Amino acid sequence: MRKYLLFSLLFAACSTSRHSVNTSDVSQLRLLHKQTVPYNTPFNGTTIGGLSGIDYDSSRNVYYLICDDRSEHQAARFYTARVPVNGDKITFTAVTSLPMPDGRPFPATKNLAPDPEAMRYNPHSDHLVWSSEGERIINAKDTILKDPAVYEISREGQFIGSFPIPAQLHMQATNNGPRKNGTFEGLGITPDGKYMFVSVEEPRYEDGPRADLRDKSAWIRIIKYSLQTRQPIAQFAYRLAPIAAAPAPADAFAINGIPDILVLSDTRLLIMERSFSTGVKNCTIRLYKADLSHASDVSAIQSLQTDTHFTPVAKKPLFNFESLDTYVDNVEGMSFGPRLPNGHRSLICVADNNFSDQEETQFYIFEIK
Repeated sequence: MRKYLLFSLLFAACSTSRHSVNTSDVSQLRLLHKQTVPYNTPFNGTTIGGLSGIDYDSSRNVYYLICDDRSEHQAARFYTARVPVNGDKITFTAVTSLPMPDGRPFPATKNLAPDPEAMRYNPHSDHLVWSSEGERIINAKDTILKDPAVYEISREGQFIGSFPIPAQLHMQATNNGPRKNGTFEGLGITPDGKYMFVSVEEPRYEDGPRADLRDKSAWIRIIKYSLQTRQPIAQFAYRLAPIAAAPAPADAFAINGIPDILVLSDTRLLIMERSFSTGVKNCTIRLYKADLSHASDVSAIQSLQTDTHFTPVAKKPLFNFESLDTYVDNVEGMSFGPRLPNGHRSLICVADNNFSDQEETQFYIFEIK
């Protein structure tokens, strides 16, 4: 198994107090452990699965893991867990319902239930921020349009507020705006606590076609928020890689999009792209280093497909999980973890099993050298 990858990440000293990760030098990544949580593991009256986002709270040495259950199995929720970097058993310690603005748990009704995807701990406020992809159902029986959303809650699950979304991201009954299941999957906060970035998983209808096997014109948007004003202040265009493998049969479902981002600074992101093709067991998980320094603000551009007078986010390939030579499932979340005994930082990734016995809840624990 090839366990090393070279990529540039910047890391500065980080104590166990409430500080975000910063960046400082070029490193290597070494896989320490891969762990799997058994299918349908019960915990406090819930079923562990659908883990779509993860973030580390260094002051308490715990991780927060959001579950993408749309209140179909149990109420929409997040878990608190301990993920030992030495390979010891992963322990779930708490489960907390995600609240509606009135404080009640989300019901299972499709016009109210969220689609939870990302969660970050903000050490500057001691709060959690999480995203929902919303819903878009249009058929002869019903039309349900629920906008994607970003919410702020306490660690105890109390509703604090929400963030306004740009006009281009409102769900529409026509082929305009965001696609179903293609909105807010990635979320991150700058180390200084001044800004938040939210990534859209797939292209909006106006921004062009979805990713396919050869075309390189699939554009998504990354939204920058000011956490002081809570307003979106910029948008950036990011080009997705093509789908990694042909589906079988050829006309079956295949996708490539962004399931998560890690924010390194106000201009640098680590971006995860996940490619899935029907008939191919492994997902292809690719990490990219993204630089927004010279990218245009595309907030005023309604179609990235027709108005091409912009400078996109610069990206460089960093790592493909295929090099790990192991079965890689639906990896959707990543987080920096604690420092290891040798002083190096850790990186933790988690895979969503979609509550299916044909998929796995996987954890990947890396050492950053």
